[in-house]
Amino acid sequence: MLIIGWLAGCSHLPGENNSSTEQLLRLPYVSSIDQLKRDYFVYLPRGYETQPDKKWPIILFLHGNGERGNGLDELDYVISHGPLYEAWIQKKDLPFIIISPQLHMFTMGKVPYIANRTRAKIPLRLAEGVPAYEPFFATPQLMEAGEDIKDMSAVAPLLPMGWEQVEQDLLSIITNVQKKYRTDSSRLYLTGLSYGGFGTWFMASKHPELFAAVVPVVGWGHPDLMAPIAKANLPVWVFAGGRDTAVQKKFFYAGINKLEELGDSEILFTVHEDMGHDAWKRIYASKDIYDWLLAHQKK
Repeated sequence: MLIIGWLAGCSHLPGENNSSTEQLLRLPYVSSIDQLKRDYFVYLPRGYETQPDKKWPIILFLHGNGERGNGLDELDYVISHGPLYEAWIQKKDLPFIIISPQLHMFTMGKVPYIANRTRAKIPLRLAEGVPAYEPFFATPQLMEAGEDIKDMSAVAPLLPMGWEQVEQDLLSIITNVQKKYRTDSSRLYLTGLSYGGFGTWFMASKHPELFAAVVPVVGWGHPDLMAPIAKANLPVWVFAGGRDTAVQKKFFYAGINKLEELGDSEILFTVHEDMGHDAWKRIYASKDIYDWLLAHQKK
């Protein structure tokens, strides 16, 4: 078992000796897709054990395409990016219970960046200190405005074999965590990157009543998904990379404009013009999105 499989954190911030340390747990479930046993990660924040009367907000994080796996010995790949990476590997004091499941491989096993990945790329939690951040992708493309795509009628609303395939698994996982741990059901948040960004739009559209706010990162939302989100007036903060050639920013505007047209009163759209597809590294490393999430609570 890698060091990231430890079930408890091993450091406190100065002055927090009376606060319990963070924990990273693996919880089992049986997938409705294939009836096979899998695990998902649950991160319990610093202070969870020593504040027995506190109910904690939840972040459900949906990873990108490159972190798929069997939910067992491959689950560690999901620690590579996002809120769980920031909380567990970078040891940031994020005051959330973080749920991080792993999407099934489905037909994606031969995609080169999945087929050629190795466990050496999985980040390790250090006993002392934190590892350096990976460098950003090279982005030789010029920064330019470009034309946005206004007619999305011929564009599929979702990528193939994405998080929509495991909708029922995600709902069951959320319910289980809410039953097992002290959670604040009015502060359930959803975010995901790339494939997980598309999954975030899907789950927000199918179950807008569940979430207090959502943050799709480098994944655009199709206009066809926007009506339920707007009806619920769900707060949405969307991120794109201006130099992203994988999920281009020109596809973002039609869905966001549709959401605004339908009356959603809180929509933020941030484009990191200097960044490529891995703009998520900067986005999740910043405290801005965590502060923004905590500012929202279901009424």
